[in-house]
Amino acid sequence: MRNNKSLGQHWLKDREVLAHIADCAELTRDDTVLEIGPGLGTLTSELLKRSKKVVAVEFDSELARKLPAQFPGTNLEVIASDILSFDLSSLPVGYSVVANVPYYITSKIIQLLMTADNKPRIAVLLVQKEVAQRLAAKPGDMSILAVSAQLFADVTLGEIVPAALFTPPPKVDSQVVILRTRETPFLKSIDEKEFFRVVKAGFSSKRKKLRSSLSGGLKISKSEVEAILERANISPDSRAEALALDDWSRLTRIVAS
Repeated sequence: MRNNKSLGQHWLKDREVLAHIADCAELTRDDTVLEIGPGLGTLTSELLKRSKKVVAVEFDSELARKLPAQFPGTNLEVIASDILSFDLSSLPVGYSVVANVPYYITSKIIQLLMTADNKPRIAVLLVQKEVAQRLAAKPGDMSILAVSAQLFADVTLGEIVPAALFTPPPKVDSQVVILRTRETPFLKSIDEKEFFRVVKAGFSSKRKKLRSSLSGGLKISKSEVEAILERANISPDSRAEALALDDWSRLTRIVAS
């Protein structure tokens, strides 16, 4: 089966790596797994061994048609669909997600999963190494992507997967990233839209200090920003990447008050 470059298809067949990805999901025989982009089914076989059911959503209609025949007698449901239009509410509460996702769609998939009404218990994704490390970043190296993911999940890293293990090899290495969905929302009595308005303002001028970026992004004077930052116990000379989630939530409360 030839890969479709326009769909970002790179086949991974290394059994040890596939087992590691599946193991990171901590599956039991009671679990339903959503696999995004099963491709040739190499990861699917590992998931079927460990779970009750695998729901595989495949955009490539030819691959979707051929996949069920590889796993006769198993509890595999293959759906030919774009994952971005798939109804996550059709899955049981507490489902898991495991996927080797195309690089170009990673952020959209994470946003879909983390903001869904029916969020997964855990999402284990094989993504571009740089993106995995951005998702799991700590204060000092934060980005809007990191803030967005960590607001909804505890983010940790699994193994690095060298490009040479894929067919055809991509231009960069990949890494496993694990998102364990928060059981209770991080934002309590804070409007999510207002939170992201403040975060986006903070990151609006990446090289500038918060005094300037928040002033421009929120359209208020620098003296007002300095007063807000002082109340939030944040230095006006800090940059957005230095702030932790607690800092952003404290800041949002004061801006909204």
